[in-house]
Amino acid sequence: MFQTTSYKGTKNEKYDLVIKQLKALIEDEPDQIANLSNASSLLNQFLDDVNWVGFYLWKESQLVLGPFQGLPACVRIPSGKGVCGTAVAEKKVQRIEDVHAFPGHIACDAASQSEIVVPIVKDDEIFGVLDIDSPSKGRFDEVDEEKLVEFVQTLQEYI
Repeated sequence: MFQTTSYKGTKNEKYDLVIKQLKALIEDEPDQIANLSNASSLLNQFLDDVNWVGFYLWKESQLVLGPFQGLPACVRIPSGKGVCGTAVAEKKVQRIEDVHAFPGHIACDAASQSEIVVPIVKDDEIFGVLDIDSPSKGRFDEVDEEKLVEFVQTLQEYI
């Protein structure tokens, strides 16, 4: 599910390459916003069939829009609301095949059909979430979930 045609490999191998590129991009940069910006850009560049890739950061007891790639988005999301808020409340990945079937889904982009949200936890506290939307139902599978968790774990070391 990657746009890169120059690298032939399995989906796992392609994700491993993206994670390696992430580390190279951020390992010498101390600025969180710069690192989150590059991380969202990297995923947006390499994942196909996505229409929004970005971060919400936990501030003032709510998620606040952070660096992203895509159309303008909801700015603030309370814990427990929508897919992102549910990921925070449960501290658990949310992989949603059909966002319109998700109770309380917040529709920032009407084109979004599926979504995956990975919580970012630092020192046992919510830091924020990685949020990725797709215009296709059922876009994200177990491999995406596993590798995006690994992507976030790599990112956590540098933010």
